[in-house]
Amino acid sequence: MAIWNLGSINADMVYAMPHLPAAGETLAALRLDRFLGGKGANMSVAATRAGSDVHHIGSVGPDGDWAVKRLDDYGVGIRHIVQADTPTGHAIIAVEPEGENQIILFPGANRTLNREQVEQALSRAGAGDILVMQNETSMQAEAAQLGKKMGLRVCYAAAPFDADAVQAVLPCLDFLIFNEVEAQQLQQATGKEPGGLGVKDVIITLGAKGARHIDGETGVVSDVPALPVTPVDTTGAGDTFTGYVLSGLDLGLTVAEAMAQASRAGALMVTRRGTADVIPTLEEVQAARF
Repeated sequence: MAIWNLGSINADMVYAMPHLPAAGETLAALRLDRFLGGKGANMSVAATRAGSDVHHIGSVGPDGDWAVKRLDDYGVGIRHIVQADTPTGHAIIAVEPEGENQIILFPGANRTLNREQVEQALSRAGAGDILVMQNETSMQAEAAQLGKKMGLRVCYAAAPFDADAVQAVLPCLDFLIFNEVEAQQLQQATGKEPGGLGVKDVIITLGAKGARHIDGETGVVSDVPALPVTPVDTTGAGDTFTGYVLSGLDLGLTVAEAMAQASRAGALMVTRRGTADVIPTLEEVQAARF
């Protein structure tokens, strides 16, 4: 089996700050690091490091060769990454000592993907493969519809959150993952609780409280607790969790087993500074002591 990720590719400019700047405040950074990022790239690297065969469907600009090479070096399939005239997406990320962050996102080439590129990529997918998307690229609804028609397991990580974007793919979804605030926003937009959306598997991440799985068919709710760590940077932790969950499902784990493993990966991730480049390997996750 394989995972097909219609996902963003960004340059993450991470500024270590004494505190998060207030409106109108000019604040000198303590350090600057550039990482490979974007929610899509993060998930592709996480799922690859968790052991899955991952094919990334994405776009970079003329300045993005370094990002594609890095994905390739990490073992992610890059055959379906195209080059656009638009600059590569990037994010400006401010991180305070306690690990909280603020992010300014420029979508760039991520929003230039077209139907032909997506159809060409997914023509190589097989029934039962996983298709995952996030709200940082174009062609989400079209890919979801195609994936459902092909018999793929269609998954959506609903961030950055937009209720209209979620509702556009909702009829095609087998799996939905979002955080507690996003779940509340979607409930307000649809009038439906997470378990009543018609999605087979819903996961709500709860930050320091862990994560919750709702079986959309039986209504059974189960929680996975967070592990006790001292965070230094929460950037990319949710993407790491999602990538590990999807890989676990791809490799035959139950949802509970996949979430438990993903919780360990996310806990380890928040103890590191950076995004895709520092996502832990499966061996590191299994060896970690909490």
